[in-house]
Amino acid sequence: MTGSKKKTDFDADLVRELADLLSETGLSEIEYASGDLRIRVARTPQPASFNMVGGGAASHLPAAAASGATREADALLDHPGLLTSPMVGVVYTGSDPASPPFVKVGDAVEAGATLLLIEAMKVFNPIKAPRAGVVTRILVSNGVPVEYGEPLLILE
Repeated sequence: MTGSKKKTDFDADLVRELADLLSETGLSEIEYASGDLRIRVARTPQPASFNMVGGGAASHLPAAAASGATREADALLDHPGLLTSPMVGVVYTGSDPASPPFVKVGDAVEAGATLLLIEAMKVFNPIKAPRAGVVTRILVSNGVPVEYGEPLLILE
């Protein structure tokens, strides 16, 4: 024996970098492929937290207020006007960083109006109003990653 280690295709540093990227972006899984090498890193998604833009509770509440926030989050999930993300991607509130958001809290919208964009695989997908109504809550911020089924906004 020469005492040398057998070289493997496993790159622990790359796995750590991918895991760090998952944490930074809030995504639940990521896959990397180069030639014959394929690495998939996944984590169990945490329960959805709400960043209520335009008049909601803070995202980090003291323990005493957590039960109230949980009840409010449950009520939002059951709201008939809740629009959820149809895909995993990054949400954008306007057509570009210099443009105003498509909608603000209190805006009346027509059916088919663009409310948000979700970028997935370099494609910007418009999220359109399923019916006419008034935007009462926006639950996401510009440029944040979203998961499939994550609450986006409430249209009453």
